[in-house]
Amino acid sequence: MYIAGLMSGTSLDGMDAAVLSIQPSLEPDGAMTCNAGFAGVSIAYSPARRKVLEQAVQAALTWKFIGPKPAVFTEAAKLVADMGAQAITQLQRQLDLQPSELRAVGFHGQTLLHQPPVGKALGQTLQIGDAKWLANQLGVPVVSDFRTQDMRSGGHGAPLAPAWHYEIARQGRGGAFAFVNIGGVSNITYVPNFDGPAGMIAFDCGPGNGPLDAWMQQHGLGTMDKNGTQASIGQINEGVVSQILATMPVVGQASSLDRWAFDANCVAGLSVPDGAATLVEITAQGIARGLAALPQKPAEIMVGGGGRHHPVLMERLKTLIGPGLIPCEAAGWDGDLIEAQAFAWAAYRRITGQANSWPGTTGCFQPTIGGVICDPDECF
Repeated sequence: MYIAGLMSGTSLDGMDAAVLSIQPSLEPDGAMTCNAGFAGVSIAYSPARRKVLEQAVQAALTWKFIGPKPAVFTEAAKLVADMGAQAITQLQRQLDLQPSELRAVGFHGQTLLHQPPVGKALGQTLQIGDAKWLANQLGVPVVSDFRTQDMRSGGHGAPLAPAWHYEIARQGRGGAFAFVNIGGVSNITYVPNFDGPAGMIAFDCGPGNGPLDAWMQQHGLGTMDKNGTQASIGQINEGVVSQILATMPVVGQASSLDRWAFDANCVAGLSVPDGAATLVEITAQGIARGLAALPQKPAEIMVGGGGRHHPVLMERLKTLIGPGLIPCEAAGWDGDLIEAQAFAWAAYRRITGQANSWPGTTGCFQPTIGGVICDPDECF
């Protein structure tokens, strides 16, 4: 069967779409033969659409789950669904797939706000995206709202890509494995063995690209530090790095962080290059600290997410971590499609009644099947 996945990250740069071909297996553990070797699609948000999403984010930060939802959420949800429809349609044309050949679409939506659980208080999360409209538009079942059930089960609702990281590790079978995703937030998935995904450990470990992207935008220098231009000529402010690391949560167990828990205010007053270099160092140190907290050093550490494109960050990680660190592409994976593939896989597990989060990955009380299925004429 073919299942597609959609992902729009907190960088608000665009919508990614990917497709998996999944065949049942006769293996006792119920594993599947999965082919991810298809080209994907990435559609950038126009400045006007990006502005709507930025307005929705700002409204969410003010709202904080209290009172009626801001009206801009509805507009933004339709926008995200429309971008998803465009991406899937383009992907179908590219692969010559008919709607009848597509079993389902995993639709992450757009994260606006995430409030992790504290103590015995359950957390809350908000991913917008009109899944019903998308299902009707495509004529294909859409699986969305992956995080809510996990949070109702006491989990953080994140990270959810570990289910797919386990499959990536299985295909390599090179011993203990870690996947480092550097998006708006950085997170780590640790696969100690292949006895089943329930043995994994996953957690958010600190800021990713988010604060650095914001720093560049504040200074009118684009949406990111492309090619590490600014960070490469800056000087690290060690005092700021130490201060921020001291405030970051303990790593090594299931945890999640809101993208907006980190910003560029910590480097206010520094020059643009020095601020960029300092923010890169904070991200690198957070990741290194997270990897050091694992039960053993992985034989292979694969890096995905937009951060793998930043040469200064990657060089710093190699220095801090040592051998074994490689970008996705070095192992034959397209790092720009990993998260879209992850939500295709999460959708597959949902429609086949299999867990897509576990106590070790999100902190939920028990393995949890997350996701709401929307057929073109109903949701359940």
